[in-house]
Amino acid sequence: KSMLFLGFLLVFLGLALPGTQGRIISRCEMVKILRRNGFEGFEGTTVADWMCLVKHESDYDTKAYNNNGPSRDYGIFQINSKYWCNDGRTSGSKNACQISCSKLQDDNLADDIRCAKKIAREAHGLSPWYGWKNNCRGKNLSSFVRGC
Repeated sequence: KSMLFLGFLLVFLGLALPGTQGRIISRCEMVKILRRNGFEGFEGTTVADWMCLVKHESDYDTKAYNNNGPSRDYGIFQINSKYWCNDGRTSGSKNACQISCSKLQDDNLADDIRCAKKIAREAHGLSPWYGWKNNCRGKNLSSFVRGC
């Protein structure tokens, strides 16, 4: 009986907390999100650039997390806690996007998009992201948007 109750409880919590799980966004859905939010041509980048960045940074996972030692990266764009968000643990955090890092790991991408664009605007491109620099810069990225 207790296992059945636990099962119902977990299902209920899963339904009651829809914005907290995170999810894997399909490739074409991500392309549509980026196009709809003005990423094509933003700071000289293309949607294909952003798609390659997201693939290599988070593999399209909204709840992605990476520990870098003194700081951490959060969410689909892997936004860093030293400069851009506050995780309550990173010493000397600038929190330039004025956001809790945990908000970058939910299904609502509006705040992630605002912060990613702020980072790209300040850098005049995507150079702050090592996933993009090491895997995407200067390459033909058309396969990331093909068919979408």
